[in-house]
Amino acid sequence: MPSFHPARAAGRVFTTGAAALTAALTLAHPASAHAEVEAGTARALAENVTLTFVSEAESDNAGFTRIRVVLPEGIVPGDITLTEAPEGWKLKTAADGYTVAGPVLKTGVDAVHKIRLRQLPDADQLVFKTVETYSDGEIARWIELPNDAVEPEQPAPVLELKSAVADASSLSPSPSTHNTFEPSPGARPAAETAAAQDEDAATGPLVGSLAVALLALSGGAWWLARRRTSSHVG
Repeated sequence: MPSFHPARAAGRVFTTGAAALTAALTLAHPASAHAEVEAGTARALAENVTLTFVSEAESDNAGFTRIRVVLPEGIVPGDITLTEAPEGWKLKTAADGYTVAGPVLKTGVDAVHKIRLRQLPDADQLVFKTVETYSDGEIARWIELPNDAVEPEQPAPVLELKSAVADASSLSPSPSTHNTFEPSPGARPAAETAAAQDEDAATGPLVGSLAVALLALSGGAWWLARRRTSSHVG
């Protein structure tokens, strides 16, 4: 008859319980947050559609202050109206999209806003590149496009559309008006601009060091030329 060891039995129970708890926590807390978009009516050429954007909070010590959305082809800023956002947040449009921003949200609170769209374009899917800014300066870029071969680490929100109904037609174009936050001619989209700012921050010190080195070299050349001239004169 096999002997019973209380210590071993307790160890097995503890190990099993710990594994179950770990699995439960893993399921309750996804590995990474996402930016998502949903539509009340996800059908091509549908009119007066409400889109809901959810940016899941992933910072442990900062809250959202700003959400930037790049509109897909077929939608212009004049087509949208903000219908819901965190308290105190306002919408500002630009040439390629819009921004909703305002007072800092509490840490761990998702940023949710809704816009009413005049009409969805005639397309199979819409990609809304999204850039999130936290109060500590951290930036999350959900701008990667869908890829059948490799799942992107930070995918842009994608809205899949059903085919338009038989009698649906496109409305006349709306004016693509935007406010003083419009980028200057030749400016890059927000998703690219944010990345460019990081690159500028990295290359700035290098440019400064090169400038100092060039000044030192030119100063040394001037001193050497003057010394030679003085020796010839003497």
